[in-house]
Amino acid sequence: MQKITENIYVESKRSVCNSSCVVTKDGVVVIDTPLVPANAKKMAAEISKLGKIRYVINTEPHGDHISGSCYFGGTLITHEGTRDAILASQVEEIKDLLKIEAPGVVLDDDFRYRPSDITFSQRLTFYLGDHSFHLINMPGHTPYQVVVYVPEERIIFTSDNIVRNLPYLHQAIPDKWFRTLKQLQKFDVDYVVPGHGEVGDKSCISEMYDILTIWVETVEKAIAQGMTRQEAQQKLTMFKQFPNLPRDKHTAEVFAMNVGRLYDVLKK
Repeated sequence: MQKITENIYVESKRSVCNSSCVVTKDGVVVIDTPLVPANAKKMAAEISKLGKIRYVINTEPHGDHISGSCYFGGTLITHEGTRDAILASQVEEIKDLLKIEAPGVVLDDDFRYRPSDITFSQRLTFYLGDHSFHLINMPGHTPYQVVVYVPEERIIFTSDNIVRNLPYLHQAIPDKWFRTLKQLQKFDVDYVVPGHGEVGDKSCISEMYDILTIWVETVEKAIAQGMTRQEAQQKLTMFKQFPNLPRDKHTAEVFAMNVGRLYDVLKK
């Protein structure tokens, strides 16, 4: 785990999504958990050396954020929509995700989807030791996206509203996402922990705003030109707009998925 401040650790190498923890004098708060069971178990053991795990927060309903939570103790907190998604999840979904993100990994027999102990709809604040944790529903990547602000550490955990690689837009709400990014600019922080990729500063926010703008404007142009949804998915490969992304089958499939989602939303 990378040490960001005296009390903040972030794991961005083996977790698929970024998994983090905040160490307080009265225990540890974990924010998102690794997808691969072996990695989740190892991280839980490492964090337990820093203090008792008191709370776990899942910032969104997708498998790369929620699947490892069953291997951590503490009280699990999520948005109410994420709890519904967890309860509706099927084991086949994580198996399919592992095939993409960790080929060859076999799901452990002790895996289970862990439902939340506490949920909220808009805001929730709790206190542990000398730290306060402000959980705010800020939709964008999904309707249920949660941002975690810890003012004492001058840090904000944005979940996948900010990513520093290929964004997944299959549940995106573009207008709310733009609004969320503008709201994130108002937080007085030194560190921004994205859902995926290296920890940065507030420049990550404008970087994400620009990326999302390219996606939306490209699909809007296709719609204005009269392309059908299928034509847009076939013609908008997005490699020209994002030349540094890998040119492989998976990336192309994500491009098509993203274009399809934006087409449906923007067409309305």
